[in-house]
Amino acid sequence: MNLFPFNDPDLIEAGCDEAGRGCLAGPVFAAAVILPKDFEHDWLKDSKKMTEKRRYILRDIIQENAIAWAIGQASEAEIEKINIANASYLAMHRAIKGLKVEPQMLLVDGKYFKSYTTTPHICVIKGDNKFAAIAAASVLAKTYRDDYMKHLAEEWAFYEWEINKGYPTQRHQNAILQYGISPYHRKSFKLAGETLNERFDPTSVLIKKDAL
Repeated sequence: MNLFPFNDPDLIEAGCDEAGRGCLAGPVFAAAVILPKDFEHDWLKDSKKMTEKRRYILRDIIQENAIAWAIGQASEAEIEKINIANASYLAMHRAIKGLKVEPQMLLVDGKYFKSYTTTPHICVIKGDNKFAAIAAASVLAKTYRDDYMKHLAEEWAFYEWEINKGYPTQRHQNAILQYGISPYHRKSFKLAGETLNERFDPTSVLIKKDAL
């Protein structure tokens, strides 16, 4: 797939994307990446459209070749407090702030974005299939969030986060119905087809795998 290497050849552009917006559990992650203008790779595209193996190979290649890259995240508590859209913007802002090179333009995946300081930005619908820097940010955000969820799965095994990464699969929802919720679940989300308050006692949390 041929991606645009840049929007403006005269500006330092950072691609921005998030991962985990539609999950039932875990933080939302984001990445910001500044690529060389001549960077290209045949595998690079929307991270959801490639195999896990290729994502991790590409992550190493992107990090080795990028002019700058950084990861940001917003916690479950922040998602509950400010909503998932604003938490996604917050995670992207944190990633942008972490860049060692200041961008002159932000290329952001999606339809909406909350301005970061005075840096101009362009929102690009399905941008991870259009611009290389956004696709690279997609790869980094996805793989770092996957790593985080796999780590959580070591303690909360019955949710199978190492497989579903917190997304609402049927097995994940069934586990919520059977065992209750963890401290990492987003309580305002429809966790098993309904909101927490419609189905669960909020005190019935903190069930660990060693209790099985």
